[in-house]
Amino acid sequence: MSHKLCMIPGPVEFDPHVLDAMATPATSHVDPAFINAFGSAIELTRQVFLSPTGQPIIVSGSGTLTWDMTASNLIEPGEKALVINTGIFGNWFAECLQVYGAKVTQLTAPFGDQPSIDAIKQALKNDQFKLITITHVDTSTGVLVNVQKVAQAVKEVSPNTLIAVDGVCSVAAEEIRMDEWGLDVVMTASQKAIGVPPGLALMVVSQRALTAFKSRKAAPTTYFGSFAKWIPIMQKYEARQPSYFATPPVQLILALETSLKQLVDRGMDLRFKKHIDASDKVKAAIERMGLKLVPVKREYAANTLSAVYYPENVAPADFLKCFTAAGVVVAGGLHPDYNTKYFRIGHMNVSATEPENGHLDKVIAAMESAVKSTKVA
Repeated sequence: MSHKLCMIPGPVEFDPHVLDAMATPATSHVDPAFINAFGSAIELTRQVFLSPTGQPIIVSGSGTLTWDMTASNLIEPGEKALVINTGIFGNWFAECLQVYGAKVTQLTAPFGDQPSIDAIKQALKNDQFKLITITHVDTSTGVLVNVQKVAQAVKEVSPNTLIAVDGVCSVAAEEIRMDEWGLDVVMTASQKAIGVPPGLALMVVSQRALTAFKSRKAAPTTYFGSFAKWIPIMQKYEARQPSYFATPPVQLILALETSLKQLVDRGMDLRFKKHIDASDKVKAAIERMGLKLVPVKREYAANTLSAVYYPENVAPADFLKCFTAAGVVVAGGLHPDYNTKYFRIGHMNVSATEPENGHLDKVIAAMESAVKSTKVA
């Protein structure tokens, strides 16, 4: 299969050393070398999430699985959840919570916008919520929420409410300081800024959330995703002891350890800055070409991707074929109400942190070609 430059909001381009780590022969999940690698990956996860006190959980699955694990372990039927909705992933997280019996209130913003802090505070004053969920970056709209400010508002108005952050398109790229900001659950997946091929669901759970889990009146409404099943497994591996509940994806865990080592060795603050720099470069080019971002304010725009409206009166297929001709893959719109109106460019991991590889230059050149070729005289 010939390789095209993958500039979608995940899967991203991967470091060669991470891919090499997957090219290993069959290995037992209780082999001492693997036990050490998995234990190391768990420890490194704390450092990437900036959560020295949190409990990491790493399992086979997509990021969506972490919604199920959050909902089924931390919400009991009839309890209330507040969803900060900035796109389709807010819709879906709300659906997930409802499946597990939560009574869900959504604060839904217009396309490209986000609820104000005042609106969030008022919602918290109006009702008692067990859990609030925040999509840090909604991949469908490219909207970035200021999690720190939302968390401060929750602590001020409803300090007992647990704070859960969907960080699938933010962790390891956008600044997120789990312990310092008082977050209770932060979720992500391997295939975005974590820099590992798809197949791993990662989350870190605060001690406060674990206390809430242990005080449940009813058993969790999940088997595979139960904290009671997985936390002892994580603790055993971290102690470098074999354990078993379900077979972990050995090669993906080896790749994860490799990637997390790179992230930690180079420093999270530098990584955050490099993603800001990459985003600024792409968005400056978008503005220079006369294109418009989906987020209604620049400060609402994520650093991990750019959601961009097509030029007026231009068919998506005509615009996107210029990317195809350049050997670059970008993503179309994802929000069902607007999916023919915009496209999305991912700029995460090595595409953002290693500018010398030319990924950003290549996608910008393809976009410029698309603008010129579809311009109405």
